[in-house]
Amino acid sequence: MIASLGMYDPPPLQAANDRYWALICDGLRARGIVAPDALTRGPGAYWPAWEAPDLVLSQTCGLPYRARLHGRVTLVGTPDYGLEGCPPGHYRSLFVVRADDPRGDLRAFDGARLAYNEDVSQSGWAGPQNEAAARGMRFALGPATGAHVNSARAVSEGRADIAAIDALTWAILNETGLAAPGLRVIDATAPTPATPYIAGPGADAGAIFAAVAGAIAALAPADRAALHLRGIVHVPAADYLAVPTPVAG
Repeated sequence: MIASLGMYDPPPLQAANDRYWALICDGLRARGIVAPDALTRGPGAYWPAWEAPDLVLSQTCGLPYRARLHGRVTLVGTPDYGLEGCPPGHYRSLFVVRADDPRGDLRAFDGARLAYNEDVSQSGWAGPQNEAAARGMRFALGPATGAHVNSARAVSEGRADIAAIDALTWAILNETGLAAPGLRVIDATAPTPATPYIAGPGADAGAIFAAVAGAIAALAPADRAALHLRGIVHVPAADYLAVPTPVAG
């Protein structure tokens, strides 16, 4: 068995996520679903967990879901983080640039170097490229940094001109003191379905959804606020699959 919540699990939030998982665990076991006591962290929290046949619960990104996981995992539901400018269960990326960059709007960054976490990221890679195309511009792909926090740092240090950081990650970085200095938000992408909860093939999505909903409701207010959790909603798989994927390279 494996469970992970690695999408929004920096060290300052790990204790809150552990308490959240304990509540989910109680709800799963009350419904006859066997669940591990502890979350998996580190590299095993991502692709190894997402592709494990005995996955109990994890959280992935929209691009991995539509590109490789759809049809191979059970879509459970989508957390609602109450993000500004987004419908329930949706998120968007914020374009961050250096505070002293004189360019005043996004279109002025046509051809600019985009730092991105990885090319299977909706928020850091596909989202900003789709937004640029919709505005008749493009970015030059800059460094692949491996994480949003590293992309922000690449801009801060001048190794890239701009990065797209998902709005929840940006809030968490600033709230936990992990944000790179000297940055400002210049614009945002259009909202897309947020990072979904998934389980292994053949899982009881309804029972897991209910366990998660109960856990969110039972969270201590401080933990709910730290994790930005408002609830869990149903976002159809078709909505994830409808988001365009840019051509790599």
